[in-house]
Amino acid sequence: MMNILLRSTVLTAALGLTCGGAVAQEFQLSLSTSQPLTDPLVIAMQGAEKKIEERSEGRVDVTIYPSSQLGEDNDVLEQIRSGAPVAVLVDAGRLAPFMKELGVLSAPYLVNDYTQYAAITESPVYKEWVETLADDAGLRLLNYNWFQGTRQMFTKKLIEKPADLSGVRVRTIDAPSWIATVSAMGATPAPMAWSEVYSALQLGAIDGAEAQLTGAAGIKLHEVSTNVALTNHIQLFTGLATSEQWWESLPEDIRTIIDEELKAAGEVATRATADKLAEVQAMMEEAGVAFNKVDLAPFRDATAKVYEEVGLVEAREALQPYLPKD
Repeated sequence: MMNILLRSTVLTAALGLTCGGAVAQEFQLSLSTSQPLTDPLVIAMQGAEKKIEERSEGRVDVTIYPSSQLGEDNDVLEQIRSGAPVAVLVDAGRLAPFMKELGVLSAPYLVNDYTQYAAITESPVYKEWVETLADDAGLRLLNYNWFQGTRQMFTKKLIEKPADLSGVRVRTIDAPSWIATVSAMGATPAPMAWSEVYSALQLGAIDGAEAQLTGAAGIKLHEVSTNVALTNHIQLFTGLATSEQWWESLPEDIRTIIDEELKAAGEVATRATADKLAEVQAMMEEAGVAFNKVDLAPFRDATAKVYEEVGLVEAREALQPYLPKD
């Protein structure tokens, strides 16, 4: 009951309501993410918050809600579709139910390195998908340049090949491409909220989780895991999705400020995340977690069928001119 009341209170604040029904600022924007305050993404958001408020001369009031304070990402997306002035940082897999083709951005082994995503998100194919999402689902994807890290396999046992994941319950994101990927890798997918992963591993409800290093460090996953297999199965990029209805209601100058500063923040977050990966791995190794490199070929081969299973073959073909040639 307390969680429901807290979430209701936070959402009321996000909508810019007060007891008197008035606000000092002209426009309200809430930024929602599942990551904690210490994550490079949240730190970059804080920088954007300051710049947006400064450039708009106080007309825009930005509030950041880390650690899923507004609710889990899928729930926040529904709030946004109802017109809430909220932008949530999500991966494209969560947007796939609204626009299937976007799910390819979270499909396994799409690219070899996170720097190769820029060609995709600058492509006319991607931009057309963004407009279709806005028209059909009422979701405006402002950007997709927030790199959270490469997804790896955190477990309590050594994983060297797909067969080692047989019978292993692995937490993943509750989205079609993610579930299909974990299943194809050999594990039993266990979709659940990110905030529940630590306790689920601690209690033995799951046996592992696929996650990026910085995100895992944020919830101290290294305390309840003993091994990290460097499967590199997804380069996790995310973007800020907001309400198309709300976005179109803003003056053009305000849209420009928000758009420019949030895109710049994504670039800052990406650099900070990439710079922190080695540091986080060293910290986890010092805490007793073993990291092992695996032969990627068997995992790549095992997950090749995911594209057909979730209907993303045509989407990948459309992106082919913008994908790495090797």
